[in-house]
Amino acid sequence: MTADECTTALQRGRDVVDRVAAASNTLILGEMGIGNTAAAALLMHGLTGKALNDCVGRGTGLDDAGLERKRQVLALALERRAAPRDPLDLLAEFGGYEIAMLAGAMLEGAARRMLILVDGFTVTVAAALAARLDPGVLQYCVFAHCSSEHAHRALLDHLKVQPLLDLGMRLGEGSGAALALSVVRAAVALFTEMATFEGAGVSDKDG
Repeated sequence: MTADECTTALQRGRDVVDRVAAASNTLILGEMGIGNTAAAALLMHGLTGKALNDCVGRGTGLDDAGLERKRQVLALALERRAAPRDPLDLLAEFGGYEIAMLAGAMLEGAARRMLILVDGFTVTVAAALAARLDPGVLQYCVFAHCSSEHAHRALLDHLKVQPLLDLGMRLGEGSGAALALSVVRAAVALFTEMATFEGAGVSDKDG
């Protein structure tokens, strides 16, 4: 992406949230596509400083030969240009438009104090980028699950966050976040609706 294209994609992510914010206080963010774990791996490398091979996984299910080819291609990308330190430059160099829009959506959601349910690896990378632009974003994020994609757990640890679920899910498209929504709703219901001993008239006296 050019710098202008990156800025436009971030703003379009913000605009989507602006259109839906009146209907809900919750964002469920997922992604779909081919190649986005490759872009996410390069971004994770740039954001965390972890070795590139530790950031690259099988994506949609590559075999060993496919995984090695993916690693080689991404290594060539880094030979062309080392990962920029500035998060916007990094996003423009190695990110996809969908990752930029996800980051923009999170920035807008946090600005509106919305609950943001983060799906798998690629969306977590977008959250890490958004947090570099505005550290307050993470206060509004709930990380739905730890996927089976290599490096997702390491990225969650880097962000010092705990996923709600750990079911070995590989699917993206928001499926893990949608599943975790029921857990969030149950937690809110317990917190707001469960009776206390005093409210239920339960005595703590013996006999």
